[in-house]
Amino acid sequence: MKAISLNLYGKTDLRLESTELPAINDDEVLAEVVTDTMCMSTWKLAQEGGNHKKAPDDLANNPVMIGHEFSGKILQVGAKWADRFQVGQRVVVQPALPRDNPFVPGYSYRYIGGCSTAVIVPPEVIELDCLIPFEGKAYYEGSLCEPLSCVISAFDAQIHFIPRSYTPVSGIKDGGSCLLLGGTGPMGLLAIDYLLHADRKPRTLVVTGRGEAKLERARRLYPSDDVDVHFVNVSEMSIEEQKDALRQLGGGGFDDIISMVSVQPLLAMAGELLNRDGCLNQFAGPRDKNFTVPVNFYDVHYNLTRVTGNSGGTPESAAVAADLVAQGRLDVAKVVTHVLGLNAAAETTLSQPELGGGKKLVYTHKDFDRIELESVDPATPLGAILAAHDGLWSPEAEEWILANMPDIAVRD
Repeated sequence: MKAISLNLYGKTDLRLESTELPAINDDEVLAEVVTDTMCMSTWKLAQEGGNHKKAPDDLANNPVMIGHEFSGKILQVGAKWADRFQVGQRVVVQPALPRDNPFVPGYSYRYIGGCSTAVIVPPEVIELDCLIPFEGKAYYEGSLCEPLSCVISAFDAQIHFIPRSYTPVSGIKDGGSCLLLGGTGPMGLLAIDYLLHADRKPRTLVVTGRGEAKLERARRLYPSDDVDVHFVNVSEMSIEEQKDALRQLGGGGFDDIISMVSVQPLLAMAGELLNRDGCLNQFAGPRDKNFTVPVNFYDVHYNLTRVTGNSGGTPESAAVAADLVAQGRLDVAKVVTHVLGLNAAAETTLSQPELGGGKKLVYTHKDFDRIELESVDPATPLGAILAAHDGLWSPEAEEWILANMPDIAVRD
């Protein structure tokens, strides 16, 4: 069958074209993609092309489908998986395959990536439990399970010791103090949502950001009755001023610090803000392979401080994300700020740093220009739906898009 897909041929060389999908083998699954949400990691992939760790180095002759935050439904099941999946079943994909090979969906494969109308799910994705059933209300919720799984994995990577022992426990310190550095982007907002609604919560949560508008939006979207939440605008603060203000809000320091930015002075400051038995997670992926920050090994030895990190989620965290979203415990629609058809995906991918905002949600079967949600006229049908949901995306908005926007045409 023919799929319409956005393929990467080299640095910033994205082409929307028809891709002939071969017949699936007995150990594969054919799936329709309905939504894909954009990640800055895809922008990095497009900038680096074949130099990216997860991309083939011969992209010109071996292009890949981009997009790794996608959701859809199964069209055909290979004989090997007939007792595990069914036609019509909604699924999400965890692209961070738990193996040593760096190649993953959305970065490395010819026939699987989120910016496509259909994909072939290869056997390794299924064998590694990375094709995950999803029972949420809308496809966009399924797409956002992937970034949420990265957040869940980050908090799972936090390590603390049981008091008066060296027995490690995974997760943030329950009832402790937590700091999100640069936490007003879409990943930061998902982290706030998870921290406020997961089983294990901090007592105090401090979120820093640059720009009052983004901080005010976060304040409005994430109120809490049982966690003491503070949003701090650090735009005009020096590092020393930030350190003093944050230390005061954290009650002297922090048990858990998650850095959503790769900025050396901020990470050096974070090390100084760790409590005894504190853990710093470098969540943001640096582009510079030689990115280094001094570590205080006196504190590592005597104060039991640690530095950790994670790249992507896991099958387990993706399953947890799918369950939390399906239960309605987290409202992932809060991070969506733009929607678009597949025709606008190339330009939007390459323009993400300039566009700002939150997640860009692609409806792969549709042909329409990018829409900024806060700019939609409330007198229009879509505007009325948005207004009924306090300006947020919703299953009703998705249904309207699928029913009313034109379908994307097959490319020659």
